[in-house]
Amino acid sequence: MIWVYVSIFGASVASALLPLINIEAILAVTISQQHDHAAALVVAATIGQMLGKILWYWGAVEVERAPWVRRQLEKPKAKASLERWSDRAEGRPWFTAGLLFISAFTGFPPYAVTAVLAGTLRVNFWIFLVTGLLGRGLRFWAVVAGASTFLGWL
Repeated sequence: MIWVYVSIFGASVASALLPLINIEAILAVTISQQHDHAAALVVAATIGQMLGKILWYWGAVEVERAPWVRRQLEKPKAKASLERWSDRAEGRPWFTAGLLFISAFTGFPPYAVTAVLAGTLRVNFWIFLVTGLLGRGLRFWAVVAGASTFLGWL
């Protein structure tokens, strides 16, 4: 049984790094066969996703050191966009936390993009982590609950 959790964990890390892997679909299929272990599946998926998103976050924090990225960020359009987001986020932790939570829960804007933006803007790591865990956890719980309810109707 432990292999199921390890597999979900691994798939969720992979899906966090490669958005083409759909962890929600994997969870829905898994819950159809492991329906009495929903909470553990949600926890494994949530932790795995956040480990992957943390890599995006820290990568964005460190990537500015790369000369190519620095040149790209100095372009007027990129610089203006980054400054606009920085102005929106700076001194407004509740706005930032809300945006991160909404993105983690709904996927809009895509959470991978939001994770990179959070790292680039140097959003407080704990705000990023807590809102991501809550948003992703609720998202995965909704997927599992929806799949379980649907399967109950069949």
